[in-house]
Amino acid sequence: MIRGVIIMNDKGKPRLVKFYDFQPLEKQQELIRSIYRTLCNRPENVSNFVKVDSLFGPDTRLVYKTFATLYFIFVFDTSENELAMLDLMQVLVETLDKCFSNVCELDIVFNFKKVSSSL
Repeated sequence: MIRGVIIMNDKGKPRLVKFYDFQPLEKQQELIRSIYRTLCNRPENVSNFVKVDSLFGPDTRLVYKTFATLYFIFVFDTSENELAMLDLMQVLVETLDKCFSNVCELDIVFNFKKVSSSL
């Protein structure tokens, strides 16, 4: 099951956050900061798949991909296929590219409703 989708810039500022199970606002902010710290400390030559049991509980994984200045992050459990999540992320980015003709951070900020409805 997909547990959350996060789009943040390379400075750690969340641009779109959608959790599919309830998380209080304070917990969401803490999770986003922890995810950002985790991603920033990873070398470029490692996998885009991260085990995040300590943040979300057992058997939880995170897949991320960087496009320009944006991190696209999916959080999911082990019932989902990691490569399928990566492919789904690619489809999301391609869809946003078609909507905004080369999506950028400002497109997400100023068209929040349009972007969030695609999730």
